Amino acid sequence: MAARVAIRVKPGASRTRVGGAHGDALVVAVSARAVDGAATAAALEAVATALGVRPRHVRLVMGATSRDKVVEVDGLDPDEVARLVTLLKDPTV
Repeated sequence: MAARVAIRVKPGASRTRVGGAHGDALVVAVSARAVDGAATAAALEAVATALGVRPRHVRLVMGATSRDKVVEVDGLDPDEVARLVTLLKDPTV
């Protein structure tokens, strides 16, 4: 079973970081620039690392050319993904 996660990609950051919220989306800052899909690929890898799954278990569903994207995560229970995303959005929860 897969879970979908809305993310907001911030390309060109000084370092890669997953955390914080932009509306309902999880913020993913990546050092890669938004050229030829480099920022998207880096964001998918960063999400996989943050959620503790292999990169092949995270795939883009919507938003290939947008900063707002939806990714699908395999390898974890959807409730577990939701809990982890909530913690990443607000670590004080």
